[in-house]
Amino acid sequence: MSTLPKQLRPHRLQCPLLLSTLLLALLATGCDLFADNEMPSTALDDELHDQLQEAADGAGIDFFLLPASEDFSRIPQDPNNPLTADKVALGKVLFQETGLLTDPKRPEGRFTASCASCHHAQAGFQANLPQGIGDGGIGFGQFGEERRNDPAYGTDLDVQPIRSPTTLNSAYQRLMLWNGQFGAVGDNIGTEAQWTEGTPKAVNHLGFHGLESQAIGSLSVHRMATIDSSLVYDNATYRQLFAAAFAGVPEQERITVKHVGLALAAYERTLLANSSPFQRWLRGETGAMTAQEKRGAVLFFGKAGCVGCHTGPALNSETFHALGMDDLAGAGVYGTFSAAIQEATRRGRGGFTQRAADDYKFKTPQLYNLTDSPFYGHGAQFHSLEEVVVYKNRAEASQHDVPEAQLAAEFKPLGLTEQEVADLVAFLKDALYDPDLMRYVPESLPTGQCFPVNDATARQDLGC
Repeated sequence: MSTLPKQLRPHRLQCPLLLSTLLLALLATGCDLFADNEMPSTALDDELHDQLQEAADGAGIDFFLLPASEDFSRIPQDPNNPLTADKVALGKVLFQETGLLTDPKRPEGRFTASCASCHHAQAGFQANLPQGIGDGGIGFGQFGEERRNDPAYGTDLDVQPIRSPTTLNSAYQRLMLWNGQFGAVGDNIGTEAQWTEGTPKAVNHLGFHGLESQAIGSLSVHRMATIDSSLVYDNATYRQLFAAAFAGVPEQERITVKHVGLALAAYERTLLANSSPFQRWLRGETGAMTAQEKRGAVLFFGKAGCVGCHTGPALNSETFHALGMDDLAGAGVYGTFSAAIQEATRRGRGGFTQRAADDYKFKTPQLYNLTDSPFYGHGAQFHSLEEVVVYKNRAEASQHDVPEAQLAAEFKPLGLTEQEVADLVAFLKDALYDPDLMRYVPESLPTGQCFPVNDATARQDLGC
């Protein structure tokens, strides 16, 4: 990706030619007078506006607009965990805090990983790997792509049997994870029998939305639940941050797994890709998208039918679909999982609800900053957005043991031409790309720890 912003790139009309000879010279020089990103596109703007109006079902095109990260009144939130600036500020450092890893499988793993190990800003709050690695991982590289397993850990790695989803735009999900198992609201009402005591799913009994439930439950999953032995507990700055974020809670009860999770979730709700070209176009900057990106948007909201599942400000939904994609396997995948866990993961939503009708269905993901971590599908099957669009355009399942009757009705050939595929990919790749997610990352941590990972190799990689 170019390091020069689009608006600063040389204009293609700047050819060293006299205007009187321009048309003849174009044939000789190949200067592209009518390149897609320079063509007037008023008609495309009008067509896209009309399609957005129709897709918003009368709500207006602002239905697709992401709010400012500081505009708490417009960010979806759990009423049991209202957003405050102090709580978000606490969550911002806790999310990166490697000092929370207190329960590693090996002594050398202590204080080496954080939430951001698998959800870091450089990767669009994903892992930039087929499978995120927490405790038991070593190294980082420039963008996290060089993190790998520590052979000394064997099968004791902190890894999951499915691709790590992004936390970007997660405010627009009431249920979390690919199978939607976290959250005591929405479609999870009626699944209480599956909130098994002694498992992370039991946190749903606290009654929170998915982000809050996942943040609390995941602390134990990722070996961070022994808060009183973390570097956070006795840190003076953290004590001040917790006091501000949870002022109504008695001092001796503030630094707990529950409150760490609530602060993490508050911060995650502010991770919004609101500076992407499409979002700028929605705010009235008609030149923010190129003509090709606008054509792709017209396809997204029209012929290709993507908006049927990918809708709202985050272009996601609370729907689950079987698209016959492969499960996580192959190079870069670590860990050994029991047959029961593998089967539950393979069944997707059905593995959680235990309903056959939900088998092989996975949650519809958000679509911003996908190119920051080039692994797509719940099993990281695809390595480019082109591959994903071609797969959906052909609508031929690659996971052959998924019964055809289970495949989503929307999974059917789209009839897109090669040019239309290219246009749609341009919209997904560039128009939905926020170039400055590092604004959500602190410069340092109260503990002084290296982040987002802190093992010896990673410290060298990161220059800590």
